[in-house]
Amino acid sequence: MLSACGSSEKTGGKESKDTLSAIKKRGKLVVGVKYDTNLFGYKDPSSGKVEGFDIDIAKALAKKIFGDEKKLELKEVTSKTRVQMLKNGDIDAIIATMTITPERKKEVNFSDVYFKAGQSLLVKKGSKIKGIDDIKKGTKVLAVKGSTSVQNIKDKAPEAQVLEFENYAEAFTALKAGKGDALTTDNSILYGMADQDPNYILVGEPFTDEPYGIALNKGDDKFTKYVNDFIKEIQDSGEYDKIKSKWIKEQ
Repeated sequence: MLSACGSSEKTGGKESKDTLSAIKKRGKLVVGVKYDTNLFGYKDPSSGKVEGFDIDIAKALAKKIFGDEKKLELKEVTSKTRVQMLKNGDIDAIIATMTITPERKKEVNFSDVYFKAGQSLLVKKGSKIKGIDDIKKGTKVLAVKGSTSVQNIKDKAPEAQVLEFENYAEAFTALKAGKGDALTTDNSILYGMADQDPNYILVGEPFTDEPYGIALNKGDDKFTKYVNDFIKEIQDSGEYDKIKSKWIKEQ
């Protein structure tokens, strides 16, 4: 499996064709998803099931390729590990709340936008922080390593103290333990945290645009087109809206 993915990464313009044929030959699609992001990719500790919006998008892609959504293997990624896992050939695609940015485009191919989010703030109910303008000198803001949120908050609130964590579960646990005044990331992810614990709320308006794309190997243009066609198909058929309304109640 790894050699098949790896070889596709080195064949220039032909790699996308090789990617799809390698997936079909293997008999399953391998997708990197998050396990700690409620509503998008979350592993239930009691059942062991991974569920969410991104998971259902991955299932729909597997169904397009094989006619069977079960021909899918999910591998856990974080904001920090996902690109390297793609480059290593551990996964065929990243579907993991990944914002399309010019810097990331230098490393990966992105599909068309499949979800539009915006960075926001999560605080405990009763907090004096009501929006980005309340993030002052001495305010401790929690964020996740490797995410666009870290640089964005430094740009928007340069006097804030930014504490970085490995994943969203760790960052949210730190917020609940009083180690910070606010947690920042995309509103879509924060809705999932607020859904888990109603003592925490989103405040203020989103202060960035965060368009999510499916990430594929750099130069993998034919497979990227295949994925773009897939996104258009599920949008046109109404399947996308059905998946979105299932998970995202406040978008």
